[in-house]
Amino acid sequence: MKFLHMSDLHLGAPVRGFVDLAPEWAARLQRAIPEAYDRAIDAAIARAVDFVVIAGDAFDTSKPSYGDYLRFFEGLERLDAAGIPSYLVAGNHDPYTTWARDVERLPGSAHLLGVDGPEFALFSRQSGDGNAVPECLIAGRSYHNQTWPADQPIAGGISRAAAAEALGTDAPFAIGVIHTGLDIDTAKAPADQAKLLDTGIDYWACGHLHQRLVRPTPDNPRVVFPGCLQARDIKETGERGCYLVELEQGAPPHLEFIPTSSVVFQQLEVDVGACQTLADLVHLVQARLFRENGQVHCDEMIVRVTLTGATALHGFLLKSGIMSELRNRINDAYPGFFCDALVRRTTPADEDTTSPFPQVVREIAAEESARETVLINYVQNELVKRGIAVPSSLSHRVGEFNATAEALVLDLLRESDDE
Repeated sequence: MKFLHMSDLHLGAPVRGFVDLAPEWAARLQRAIPEAYDRAIDAAIARAVDFVVIAGDAFDTSKPSYGDYLRFFEGLERLDAAGIPSYLVAGNHDPYTTWARDVERLPGSAHLLGVDGPEFALFSRQSGDGNAVPECLIAGRSYHNQTWPADQPIAGGISRAAAAEALGTDAPFAIGVIHTGLDIDTAKAPADQAKLLDTGIDYWACGHLHQRLVRPTPDNPRVVFPGCLQARDIKETGERGCYLVELEQGAPPHLEFIPTSSVVFQQLEVDVGACQTLADLVHLVQARLFRENGQVHCDEMIVRVTLTGATALHGFLLKSGIMSELRNRINDAYPGFFCDALVRRTTPADEDTTSPFPQVVREIAAEESARETVLINYVQNELVKRGIAVPSSLSHRVGEFNATAEALVLDLLRESDDE
């Protein structure tokens, strides 16, 4: 038996996390998310899967637009026309309250699993004599609203035995469908992996985490997150897509990753120490972009490039407007690539090692990095004093802020030496 496992479509999601995104690329990303969903539906039909599982967050908001609704329902109707049923749960972004008024609009072959407790469905095949033969027990539970009760395990009551009892029959396979943070995001319906593996369920189709994750091992994928279909944030780098899952009795599940994202995000560090001219630098960055693009299946790529290394070009890169000019040259070269930010973290090739001041700065920066809590509080207080909103990513980016501050101070020292 084979089925398609997708999650976290986030239809209608805004793009975010970019430094300087050209208007045409912002518009391109708005199209990329629904395109990824269409690609997943195409893949299910082309591979003639038995059914499709959508493990939550079909929409980015509990009040999706009519256009997003229409796009999603069209996909389910295409599956229905191909004779492919679908089984879905509501996640924290698109809780059951989003669906309540429109459940009856779902195609007859689409099943939204409920919220009051575990809900069970049975996938059957028609035998040669026209009888329905049970093939797979399907169990899952949806979010009722955007939060999950801390005292209710989202997988509570889901097991092969419970599904067989509720449906009045057993079947060769059993899968569970939940939207969970597992043990990674414990604020969002956490689940105990050991308990999931002890339920008799052959495959847990999970959603919520935006990265691919396979537990307990790649050779035994029993608890699986396919990640999102299309990245929506610069931090969501690399290929995005869904899984084709094949189940065979007596064997572990077999996974095939199917890329669906037409635009892939990457964050690259490029050592420009060997570059003698700015033209060399641009050529090196472009060569790196082509190499990265060749490793992923996508039409286009948005990158954030950080220049590193000790280079004779460091002084040029400090001059006003140079980094902006280099970024424009990179973006003008090939229409399929877009650099949203070019970051300089280079050092001079011939730095004076006799001066004590740069070393003192580095030592202070290292001490501050080791006192992460103090550093976070300092940055937070400075932002608040200036009336600037504190970013939710502060705790994850404070090391980056410290490295940037260190580089700025060292550059000021070098400029004063030059004077």
